[in-house]
Amino acid sequence: MKSSAILLLAAMGVLTAQVQAANELPDKQAPLPSVPKNPDQTYLTSRPLSAIPEGAFGDKVRLGYQLFVNTQQLRDKYVGNELNCANCHMDAGRKANASPLWGAYFAYPAYRKKDDKVNTFQERVQGCFNYSMNGKAPAAGSPELVALSAYAYWLGMSGLMDAANLDGPVPELSDAELVKGAKREDFPLPDTLAKAMTVEQRANLPGRGYPEIPKPELAFSPERGKAVYTAHCQACHGADGQGQAIAGVYSLPPLWGPKSYNWGAGMHRVNTAAFFIYENMPFAKSMQLTHQQAWDVAAYINSHERPQDPRNKGDVKQAQEKYHNDNDYYGVEVDGKVLGTASYPVFPKKS
Repeated sequence: MKSSAILLLAAMGVLTAQVQAANELPDKQAPLPSVPKNPDQTYLTSRPLSAIPEGAFGDKVRLGYQLFVNTQQLRDKYVGNELNCANCHMDAGRKANASPLWGAYFAYPAYRKKDDKVNTFQERVQGCFNYSMNGKAPAAGSPELVALSAYAYWLGMSGLMDAANLDGPVPELSDAELVKGAKREDFPLPDTLAKAMTVEQRANLPGRGYPEIPKPELAFSPERGKAVYTAHCQACHGADGQGQAIAGVYSLPPLWGPKSYNWGAGMHRVNTAAFFIYENMPFAKSMQLTHQQAWDVAAYINSHERPQDPRNKGDVKQAQEKYHNDNDYYGVEVDGKVLGTASYPVFPKKS
């Protein structure tokens, strides 16, 4: 039984996330790695939250979980919109094919074209605060980044240990080790796991990103996307795309406008949004749209104004040429207005 589990782990790791270069758009802001979904694929399954241990290490893991599902507790401190991390990373960051935390943790440190450097895991999360959360990144080594790293590590390591039939608690790591991520030769692993999978295999666990879907037969269209949005999306996110709030707390997130992700977030790319939408939306009814509908509604959502790209130094055209490509609408004229020229503030205060 144990040997078959190890073979399964190795088979999972062999499936690397590669995209045919010939089919790529000119890329100035590399998206999450995506590959077509294999319906027979087995994915990593983390231990239940009830298995998080007592003690100081477990407290960090629990805090990371709490921050992940209720990131709004950091509003005005590090968050500048009405989103939570779990809005894009489904099931508290545990769901395969929804950019799960366990996949991301084992994929860093890694070079990111977005900031032209090798990013540790905590630096990747800092980017999420700057762009997806339209906020301000916590300082390196802060309790928040340590906690989010601890949660991601615990999800990934508990899943790998269970897949290999390794009993016992997840090994505790120091704060300095946690924030680095696991894609490194010196990352501490149980011997069984270290022998079963290479660093690259662990970095490319199946289900790590959003599954790639075919390019649409027709060029994606915000006009067609509006009809898809009306039929499938507005019941939750509102006709105006501003989500649903009860007593000021958003149970369903805004998709554009001043309270959503900014022009630097990965989700502003039409392809990234289309992959996410097809696999995960409508909520609890995923894979109900056609591929064409997913591309079109992603175009509709991302053809609206939103908070400014924080890298813009006052010139939309210059920022477009440096940071954007022909797979998004930043700097593009829509309905007579060039998107990005009337963007909303970065990191606005709610209180």
